[in-house]
Amino acid sequence: MSIVATGDSFARDDGATAVRDTGGTAAAIAGRLERLPLTSYQHGIFVIIATAWFFDSLDLGALTFVLGSIKAEFALDAAHAGLLSSMSFLGMFLGASGAGLLADRFGRTKVFQVSMIFWGLGSICCGLAPSVELLGLARILLGFGMGMEFPCAQSMLSEIMPAKNRGRYIAYLEGFWPIGFIASGLLCYAVLSFATWRWVFIIEGLPAIFVLVVRRKVPESPRWLAARGRTADAERVMAGIEAQVQRRLPNGTVLPTPKPFVTLPASTAGGFPALFAGAQRKRTIMLWCLWFFALLGFYGLTTWLGALLQQKGFAVTKSVFYTVLISLAGVPGFLTAAWLLERIGRKATLIGMLLGSAAAAYFYGTSATVGALIGFGLCMQFCQFGMWSVLYAYTPELYPTRIRATGAGFASAIGRLGSLLGPYVIGLVLPLSGQTGVFTLGAGAFVLAALVVLVLGEETRGRALEEIAA
Repeated sequence: MSIVATGDSFARDDGATAVRDTGGTAAAIAGRLERLPLTSYQHGIFVIIATAWFFDSLDLGALTFVLGSIKAEFALDAAHAGLLSSMSFLGMFLGASGAGLLADRFGRTKVFQVSMIFWGLGSICCGLAPSVELLGLARILLGFGMGMEFPCAQSMLSEIMPAKNRGRYIAYLEGFWPIGFIASGLLCYAVLSFATWRWVFIIEGLPAIFVLVVRRKVPESPRWLAARGRTADAERVMAGIEAQVQRRLPNGTVLPTPKPFVTLPASTAGGFPALFAGAQRKRTIMLWCLWFFALLGFYGLTTWLGALLQQKGFAVTKSVFYTVLISLAGVPGFLTAAWLLERIGRKATLIGMLLGSAAAAYFYGTSATVGALIGFGLCMQFCQFGMWSVLYAYTPELYPTRIRATGAGFASAIGRLGSLLGPYVIGLVLPLSGQTGVFTLGAGAFVLAALVVLVLGEETRGRALEEIAA
């Protein structure tokens, strides 16, 4: 029996797929996971993870709607209000960079649950903060919990879902972000009609207790257990997943035969240095550049957009209703991206959404009428949340199981540097080039991100995680 090299994977003359691995367990687990039909069991796991994602968005989005009230209570000027807004991103950078390493070392579910504790406490502390300094620290704590969750959720979902469904469901996961943002606006609108901004954060922190309990129903990734050499645990968890799926199939239905995978020797090195070893170097460079430029453009424009457009006389930008209206386009945006990335692939969808974001952002900022403002705003949200969906689906696919959370975590962390730098750079450009220069800069960041994907990106559609990593 021969093995023939074919690019990033290996094809045998008997039709099986060969995967580099130090033992047979990981390959066997992969084959058993890939053959499982989708049932309410996998959908239930998705709903649990997506619910947590929703509550994270709810918390992060709240500052957009209550910042005016906070500025008034603490008598903040624009500079200090902007600094307060950046605290969440600082926390995300710290959380994302550390959580990936921890999740690859101690497991996805453990770090996932701990992240809930941090953001729940952070939100409640925001509501109780007696000073703006303590409020800033609470925002860092809240952002730290959110940053921890990102690589864990991405890795967990990508490792549970089979290849033919993986990208679509991670894109659906990201879709709970605009839904959470919209819900945050509605919640703030309701709460602020009878209470202060503090109650918004306290209310948004309470669901952490419920979701923490529910999350215990999510099993540890059998792929991760096998990669760590915990063969017995991997077999136990895998057998439990198969039993749950079998229970939801019609009586007499037999699970399909596992897809055959052949193991080949490979490095088992993990940790940060492994991100730049062999084929991972190119992928890491591509992802870091992609995340940095995409988030620099997104948060650079988002942070300044309200203030810039108010200077143009658009009073409508001050209303919560307007912000929620524009955000509604994010829902069809992520749904479209979820369909396209399994139809035409990750690269084409991501490049299209990035270029669409560039064009829409530029014309949104230079609109001369309210109608044009709303129209280009809807287009911008459609493309940007489509971009986010593919970004989160694409990133964890490019790393092997042993460093998947580490890779996703550091990519997200580099993106948070872009989100911190973006508002500052926009502030420097504004007095020199005016609003045209600001929006040209933001659009240029999206274009650079698209070029990086075009030149360095690789397609992962329809490929098992083990085939991509081989």
